[in-house]
Amino acid sequence: MKILFVHQNFPGQFLHLAPELIRRGHDCRALTDAGNPRTTPVPTWRYKHAADPADPAATRLGRNYTTMSDRGVTVARACQQLREREGYVPDVIFGHSGWGETLFLKEVWPEAKLLVYAEFYYKGRGADVGFDPEFNPPSFDQVMIAQGRTAHLGQALAHADRGLSPTFWQASTYPPPLRAMIDVIFDGVDTEILRPDPLAELTLPGGQVLRAGDEVLTFVNRNLEPYRGYHIFLRALPQVLAARPGAQVVIVGGDEVSYGAAPKDAKGWKEIFLNEVRDRLDPSRVHFLGKVPYADFVRLMQISRVHAYLTYPFVLSWSMVEAMAAGCLVVGSKTAPVEELIRDGQNGLLVDFFDVARWSQVLTDCLADPDRHEAMRANARQTVQARYDLKSVCLPRLVALVESLGPAG
Repeated sequence: MKILFVHQNFPGQFLHLAPELIRRGHDCRALTDAGNPRTTPVPTWRYKHAADPADPAATRLGRNYTTMSDRGVTVARACQQLREREGYVPDVIFGHSGWGETLFLKEVWPEAKLLVYAEFYYKGRGADVGFDPEFNPPSFDQVMIAQGRTAHLGQALAHADRGLSPTFWQASTYPPPLRAMIDVIFDGVDTEILRPDPLAELTLPGGQVLRAGDEVLTFVNRNLEPYRGYHIFLRALPQVLAARPGAQVVIVGGDEVSYGAAPKDAKGWKEIFLNEVRDRLDPSRVHFLGKVPYADFVRLMQISRVHAYLTYPFVLSWSMVEAMAAGCLVVGSKTAPVEELIRDGQNGLLVDFFDVARWSQVLTDCLADPDRHEAMRANARQTVQARYDLKSVCLPRLVALVESLGPAG
């Protein structure tokens, strides 16, 4: 089969799938944005997208659709050139719907089957919008804005043959007629790499060495921001550090904005919340590592005694599943994406997202008595091995889905 992957930041969610399909004998290619710095062994075409920003006054609630459909037009024109100049016609196209790239691909290749990665469908109620009144007070205007942002997502799936979501909750954000088109398969975690290691150690930038068995509390996200509960975690820290004088805290994440609004008069959220509690924290025990190489992240998860993960009702982070695979005791926010994986008291612990005092207490208790939680750690890893393992569960299911769309399927 000829399979084309379309993703502005390829390989993205297709990191393992594309090479596996190549290994199985399929002719896989990728199409990505020219500005994407990531490398891949998959033969890749690049498109250059340079549309003017949408004018909010002119487009109003259509601004998001204008932005996404502009990219969709760019991608479609690039694909039309591939068809006309190289005679390229894929059997299956697998693209991410989030940036509009797949919107018009059926107009270029009507004979191809189109599978879209349906990661999240914005909702005016019941998800991220209005969840945290400190930064996003619920209002009817916000409800309408959120619904307006779904136009390209609905169109992408309506013109596709199938959709794919990584979790059942994320699939449930789509309206029922579109939900019926979606298969649920997680991207997969390599549990051979993400595994407990009693000999793991990590040297911090200042030279301090942390080892498995040390009293280490971890917090990891791509960027430190409210959507991932960075503000709640930092506000809980002073009491934790006061109660556990031997604890070390390691925080991983950049100072940009991945989700939600950027702060006013500041580059990112890191310093804003750090300044709230700075006078109550011992800087020698709180380590901000920024963004780290993957191997360092793996070692950190193997060292962590307690791992805190918070999120709005939104896309689930890979890092939480990876932490569970490494045998971490995960204390997670009691929000729907987390509750799909963690059963309170069985394979982790759940705390109300906004209950700072409870976060302090639970994190303190878990740091103080690691032996009491050994069964939860083992159960967490077993959960991932049974349901989210890359090689034995997720990758075979993803391959089967793609191959089912081809001529032989």
